Amino acid sequence: MKKYLLATTMFMAIVTGAKADVVVMSWGGDYGAGQVAAFNKPFTEATGIKSSMVDSDNPTALIKSMVEANNVTVDVVEVEYPDAIRGCDEGLLEPVDPAILPASADGASAKDDFMEGAITECGVATVVYSWVFAYDNKKFPQGPVTMADFFDTKKFPGKRALRKQPKFALEMALIADGVPAADVYKVLGTPEGIDRAFAKLDSVKGDLVWYQANAEAARLLADGEVAMSSGSANRFFNAAVSEGKPFTTVWDGQIYDFAMFVIPKGAPHLEDAKKYLAFATDTKQLAGMATELPFGPARKSAVPLVHFFKDGKTDIRPHMPTNPDNLKNALAVSSDFWADHESELTERFNTWLTSN
Repeated sequence: MKKYLLATTMFMAIVTGAKADVVVMSWGGDYGAGQVAAFNKPFTEATGIKSSMVDSDNPTALIKSMVEANNVTVDVVEVEYPDAIRGCDEGLLEPVDPAILPASADGASAKDDFMEGAITECGVATVVYSWVFAYDNKKFPQGPVTMADFFDTKKFPGKRALRKQPKFALEMALIADGVPAADVYKVLGTPEGIDRAFAKLDSVKGDLVWYQANAEAARLLADGEVAMSSGSANRFFNAAVSEGKPFTTVWDGQIYDFAMFVIPKGAPHLEDAKKYLAFATDTKQLAGMATELPFGPARKSAVPLVHFFKDGKTDIRPHMPTNPDNLKNALAVSSDFWADHESELTERFNTWLTSN
């Protein structure tokens, strides 16, 4: 808690210097820059309300410490879907009335236009992000095409990189073992299903390289330390398109989830925060975000508006999680499942890591 209070103190100093009417906290890097281009600048131009973006690698912890200290200094925050649910349940977030969200251009209500699950009691989805795997196409010119191939070290030899956590790794293992995406959490919710997932991981344990930070996924692949790597689809896209890396993404068995805009309880500019949230999640703005980075828009009406990447030449549609071809064997993350089972599965995962 001390480190969070310290971070909050430092963050408050940053915000005080920003002198903005609406302060938005997000993940920084290319992602934060994309949001500034797609959301903040157009919002200020359209409304005259100033806005600024600040970065955090743990926004949920900062929200919690601010609300508990009754000293909230941000207005809108992007969090992962489970944190939007938990934060709402814990009373850390303002409720969001769907009625404030604009309809689509053809008049469809926001409730009908957003993807299923994209509007919660306290949050509104901005983008769909995806967990996939990619490979070095110089090593495998006729590369893997299914999740099962990630676990096939005979046909595709070499090290594989996974993030050091049970989430995603267990789902990937079951999909590779033949479980239909629609049944993954039902199977993983049984002792036999858990055993099955760990048995699949066992089959490649000697060839696994573990990483902690998301940025490591693409780096390990680029440096040749692994032949395949799981990770966020946008990172592999950026490495391939912006840096010229020989990466090919495999969409079979992609695991996708929403990023959500929420408003902390006690936001200093509540009404303007609601205006920002409504503006940023409009069809046009979400389409604009998808041209900055290959995330899927959370609104159906935004998808047809997306064509080229910001370089003006790369067709971004095949690289989006919401592309129909990429959703054929896709798995939506179950926040309820992980809320109920994360502790026990993390304990078993850590034990498994240290076992022979």
